[in-house]
Amino acid sequence: MTREKRRRPRPLRAAAAVIGCVLVLAAAGAGWAYWHLNQNIRSVDIDNALGDNRPARAPTTVPSTTPSASASPLPAGALNILVLGSDSRTGKKNAALGGGDSSGARSDTAMVVHLNDDRTKATVVSIPRDTLVTRPSCPVSSGGTTPTAYNVMFNSAYSVGGPVCAVTTAERLTGVRMDHYIEIDFSGFAGLVDALGGVTVTTVQDIDDDRSHLHLDAGTHRLDGTEALAFARTRHGIGDGSDLGRIELQQQLVQSLLKEVRDTNLLTGAAGLYKVADAVTGSLTTDTGLDSLGELRSLAQSLRNIPSSGLRTVTMPVVTAPSDPNRVVAQEPAASKLWASLR
Repeated sequence: MTREKRRRPRPLRAAAAVIGCVLVLAAAGAGWAYWHLNQNIRSVDIDNALGDNRPARAPTTVPSTTPSASASPLPAGALNILVLGSDSRTGKKNAALGGGDSSGARSDTAMVVHLNDDRTKATVVSIPRDTLVTRPSCPVSSGGTTPTAYNVMFNSAYSVGGPVCAVTTAERLTGVRMDHYIEIDFSGFAGLVDALGGVTVTTVQDIDDDRSHLHLDAGTHRLDGTEALAFARTRHGIGDGSDLGRIELQQQLVQSLLKEVRDTNLLTGAAGLYKVADAVTGSLTTDTGLDSLGELRSLAQSLRNIPSSGLRTVTMPVVTAPSDPNRVVAQEPAASKLWASLR
């Protein structure tokens, strides 16, 4: 057989070349996307900053069975995650949404997410930002430490010392080890809601808040990202204008977001999945134990078995502070009993 006869026909050679280029480009695109999403995530080495003077970790176990013989075991054991919503990042998007610059960073939302041993239940405990606490001495990135402060607002910890001080203050308040830290900023939260196609909420009263720019009649509404952010920040247009009313809206929003994620089959479209992942990772600051796609994916996989009925949202029991009618303090012994149930 001659050399010419061994060659593939020209149209087939051209098709093979095109297919090969497509595969190479697809692989390169997937690799770039993975790199890009990983680079999006910012992290803080909280464990190294705080050392060993912290509440004990809950025992970690590994399930006896895995989804497949080749799959890695999914993490198990009780887990507590401090989740903050903040305006800590600079940028036009955050500024347009009412966010501050890095020098005026604030944490408007604080929640402790507790996952039970076998990942079938989750408890989300909101900590009112107006809670008066003892803020322990915190290490700061520039060196040195902040002084201990008494009867200061809980959210001052983030303003003074960022994620590290927020974690150590939460641990001092609760006696619970924060195994992980997740922070999402204004623009990232709004982008996540938009990437999901919006979120549905129901209000039992009219909301008219000029400060958050939210005006809703009582009833069911489909909110876009900007509206959902305003919903999460509203306090002056509902109830008595305190932080407790805002927390109720935030807890409803958490429930609605989780339902949206469950009802939206992100795996049916790579573009949709990437859009959501880009919105989330681009706005995240985590501890170093969650600062990669692989670690975040492992955590997400371990949550698959939590049904809607397995999610409980509560607020730390509080009473009006004796020293200031506009502030609250933990109500004892109810608050201590709640935190003890999460250890």
